[in-house]
Amino acid sequence: MADGKLSKLEGVKEASGFLRGSIAEDLLDSEPTVKSDNAQLLKFHGTYQQDNRDERKGGNKSYSFMVRSRIPGGKVTAEQFLAELDLADQYGNQTLRVTDRQGFQLHGVIKGDLKATIRGINEIKLSTLSACGDVCRNFMCCPAPHADSPIHEEMQSLAKKLALHFAPRSSAYSEIWLTDGDEKVKVSEIDFNEPIYGRTYLPRKFKMAVALPEDNCVDIYTQDLGLMAIVESGKIIGYNVLVGGGQGMTPAKKDTFPAIGFKLTFATTEQVVDVCEAVVKVQRDFGNREDRKYARMKYLIADWGMPKFKEKVEEYFGGALPEPHPTDVTGVDDHLGWHEQGDGKLFLGINVDNGRIKDEGDFRLKTALRVILRKYGMETRLTALQGILLCDIKPEDRADIEEILKSHGVALAEDLSLVRRYSIACPALPTCGLAVTESERFMPGVIEALEQTMAEHGLAGERITVHMTGCPNGCARPYTPDIGLVGKARGKYTVYLGGNPEGTRLGFLFQDLVPEAEISQVVAPVLARYREERHDQESFGDYCFRIGKEGLAAS
Repeated sequence: MADGKLSKLEGVKEASGFLRGSIAEDLLDSEPTVKSDNAQLLKFHGTYQQDNRDERKGGNKSYSFMVRSRIPGGKVTAEQFLAELDLADQYGNQTLRVTDRQGFQLHGVIKGDLKATIRGINEIKLSTLSACGDVCRNFMCCPAPHADSPIHEEMQSLAKKLALHFAPRSSAYSEIWLTDGDEKVKVSEIDFNEPIYGRTYLPRKFKMAVALPEDNCVDIYTQDLGLMAIVESGKIIGYNVLVGGGQGMTPAKKDTFPAIGFKLTFATTEQVVDVCEAVVKVQRDFGNREDRKYARMKYLIADWGMPKFKEKVEEYFGGALPEPHPTDVTGVDDHLGWHEQGDGKLFLGINVDNGRIKDEGDFRLKTALRVILRKYGMETRLTALQGILLCDIKPEDRADIEEILKSHGVALAEDLSLVRRYSIACPALPTCGLAVTESERFMPGVIEALEQTMAEHGLAGERITVHMTGCPNGCARPYTPDIGLVGKARGKYTVYLGGNPEGTRLGFLFQDLVPEAEISQVVAPVLARYREERHDQESFGDYCFRIGKEGLAAS
C-alpha cells in the first residue's frame, strides 16, 4: 500500500477500542439513530443503520436497523429457525430474509429493540458478530445434507472451523450486547488481542466459501477466497485455493471492476487453514486503506500481479506453495425438490423468491414453515440461492409436508420454472442506503416476463440464471450469471449477458440504462437467436459468450 492519507474509517477503527466506540452510550439515549462513527462500527457487530425511503414524511427520515445472523454453511436447527421468525415478528417488520450468503436478516428493528434482538439471536446459539464490517464475513459452504457423504460433512466442518478461526477476539461484542451491567469498562483496563486482524481489522470486507467441482452452488469464484475440494478415491485430499474474486464496482470510478478469482495454489487438508490465514494477513497488511473503493483484495492482486501476490503469501505461510490441482468447476445444483439423503431419509429444497419469508395474501410461507418445524423439528439449511432445505424427513411424512406447503400457497420445485429457481435479488429499496433503484420488489415481475418470453420461444424448460441488484455493488453476484441486471439509475438497469450458472465467467455489458419495463424486450431477440443458433447442449450464457456483444447487437 502506498504511503498516503488513510480513509476516515481507518481512523474510526483505530480509535474504537477494538470495536467499542461509544456504542453502549448511544444505545441509551432516545434518538432513533446512532452517531456516524458508531454506525460504521455497528457493522462489525452485524447490524446496519438504515432509512426506509417508503416511510419518509415531509423530508423526515424513518430510521431502523437491519440485523444479520452469521451462520456458517447455513446450518440452522428448527429451534433456531423458529426463534428467528419470532424475533422478526416481535422486533422486525414481520418478515425474515434468507441472504445469498446463507444467513438470516431481520429488517425494521428500531434502536430501542436492537440489544434485545441481538441478545435473542445469541440465546439460540447464533451470532451477528462479523456478519458485516471489515472482517471475514459468513463462511459459505455447499449445504446439501448428504448423510452418506463424508465429503460434504468434512467441507461443512471446515466452514465452521474457519468461522471460529477468523472470528474477532474482541470482547466488545459480549460487553455491549450480552451483559446487563451499567458499569462502563475503561479501555485502558482491557486486554486487547486480535492476533489475525490487529487494531484496524481488514481494509474492507472479506468473503470465503467452500464447494465441490461438480457443485459450485456457493459461487467460489466470486469470493475473495474460494476453496474447491479436490476428491480422490472418495476422500478430500486438499483444496484448490482461489483468490481475488469480488463483485462490487463504482461506475464513477472507471478503474473499478467486478472480478472472478484466480487459482493460487493447492493446499492439503492439513495446510488449508494456515494458507487461508496467510492470504488474509497479506490483505490486512497490503490492502488499500486510503480509498475504500479500491480496498478489496482483487485490487491488490491487480496491482501486484499473481506472481508477486503468491510470493508474499508464501512468505506469510512460511514455505513454498505448489501449483493448483488441474480440477476445475464443472457444475452447479440448486438442491431444490425432493432428494435421498443417503440414510433412508429425505431432504426437501424449497424455493424462496428473493429470500423473503413472509405471509402475504394466499402465500403464507412463514406460517407453513412454523407448522412444519413445530411438528417435525428437523434441521434446516440455507442455500446461496436464498432457498431452504428441510432435512431428515421420513419418507412416510413426505405427503403431509407437501400438503402443508400447498395449502399455504407454497409451490414445490417441480411446479416452478428453472429461471425462477435460479434467480436471486438483493433487498435494495426501500431500506438499502446504496440502492439506486428496485431489485427484490421488482424481480418477480422480471421473472414473469422472462418466463413468458422463454415460453414463446420454446425455451420454457431451459435453465437460465438471473441475478439482480439495485446498484453496482453487486451483493447478489450479478456479474457472473447468464443474465445480470444491475441498477444504474432510477428505474433503469445495465443488462449483462454471457456469464454462466457455474459462476466461472464474467458476463459482458450488453445494454445500458434499460428501463425496467423493457428488460424482457431487450433479451427477447437474443433468446430467439439462441433458440435457432445454439449448439447441441449449449447453455444460454455459453451461446452469448460465443457470439459476443457485437454479434448479439445485430439481433
